[in-house]
Amino acid sequence: MEKYSLQYLTNLEFPIITIFVTLFGRHVYRERIIGMEVVKMNKKELVAAIAENTEVSKKDVEKVLDGFINVVVDEVKNGGKVQLVGFGTFESAERGERAGRNPKTGEAVTIPASKAFKFKPGKAVKDALNPAE
Repeated sequence: MEKYSLQYLTNLEFPIITIFVTLFGRHVYRERIIGMEVVKMNKKELVAAIAENTEVSKKDVEKVLDGFINVVVDEVKNGGKVQLVGFGTFESAERGERAGRNPKTGEAVTIPASKAFKFKPGKAVKDALNPAE
């Protein structure tokens, strides 16, 4: 796996947006948008990349990643938040009841209130995505 600097990636002739980490259930992936193509990194690829970067076995990395996901999901589910300074904050957000439409019939429906998983990126992540020139 080749490693490119952020400066190299921003100088390419097509637009790149990278590193959107999403925790949804048990799926972890990174989206990289190159031109109009979206490339996703799945959990297996993430584990392999971390193992290569840290020189730790894939099996151990997977255990740690699973443990991390479990702790974050449990904490957020119980109303807490997990803050990793520089990286970001995982928390829940309340979504109120709202009106919607059934796309098939056009009939008005009520969408019930729910909780949503929310990730707020930290300063270091924002700075990496939007480097100062």
